[in-house]
Amino acid sequence: MLGAFLSFLAATFFALNNATTRRGVITGTVAQAMAITVPMGVPLFFLPLLVFDQLGVFAQLSGYTIFLFSVAGVLHFVWGRYCNYRASKAIGANLQGPASQSDIVITLALAVLFLDEKLTPMRVLGILLVVGGPLVTMVGDLRAARKKAPELESKSGFQPKYFEGYLFAVLSGTGYGLSPIIVRLALRDANLGMAGGLAGGFISYLAAALFISLFAFVPGQLNQVRKLDAKTRNWFIASGVTVMLSQMFRYLALSVAPVTVVQPIQRLSLVLRFFFSYVMNRDHEVFGRKVWISTAVSLVGAVLLSMSMDQVAAVLPLPDWLVTFMKTEWP
Repeated sequence: MLGAFLSFLAATFFALNNATTRRGVITGTVAQAMAITVPMGVPLFFLPLLVFDQLGVFAQLSGYTIFLFSVAGVLHFVWGRYCNYRASKAIGANLQGPASQSDIVITLALAVLFLDEKLTPMRVLGILLVVGGPLVTMVGDLRAARKKAPELESKSGFQPKYFEGYLFAVLSGTGYGLSPIIVRLALRDANLGMAGGLAGGFISYLAAALFISLFAFVPGQLNQVRKLDAKTRNWFIASGVTVMLSQMFRYLALSVAPVTVVQPIQRLSLVLRFFFSYVMNRDHEVFGRKVWISTAVSLVGAVLLSMSMDQVAAVLPLPDWLVTFMKTEWP
């Protein structure tokens, strides 16, 4: 139950992060967003460790565990976030959301291979819905764009760049899909509970920040950050805070619950992002019927992935043979 609650908090702050990031990249660049949001995670993750007197946990981590946390940090906070920001700038948070759900398929496949977690017919159905809903919408949008058909527009006249947006949305799923498996392996090796989760988050952010710092020496990069206007900078700062809170709750959830519980519940961010987008970015987002349908189909799949057959059977009067079949585990 605690793991589910922490996952819900992670989903809420991730949805809010999508809205603040989207607002920032309207006038700012992806490089500027990365330069601000990634380094911010280091002190923000260190603070709860200091407040709760958990600094001693670092001495209990093996080199292998630190390495795993570091790899997860670069994959998630550098590669995954960069692709996520590119997608948000190209097509907006609403269109991007369903397309980025490829991460849950990657996560569940790797959880079966490396964490001894199981697949069931119900989970397979959930995967098909998670992938199928966005895929139909993506194919239709790309076909319309190729024919130069009238595009969906936001109230502000924003026209989505479908190919770029969908490409980077799917690519973000590779980083976001791999990292939970690596984090879970690290936490299992450390076996330090929630304190290990906080330490892992700090190490992951530190590794990502060090990686990002290498690009500070590329000519022109520092000038890009200095050129930020105050309004855009504030949106990126808000993005950095909200994404840090999302990741903190995610690491804590992974420290007390399996990946196959944490990742599907985080799909609630799909619905929550519509709320935050409408409140904060209604003039800069696309709100179309296809977007709602794609999101709904993907969310149903995520719900199926997060529930057990026993929970479903307790609500619906299903025949015994169907319940038995749907509970079949593989491998």
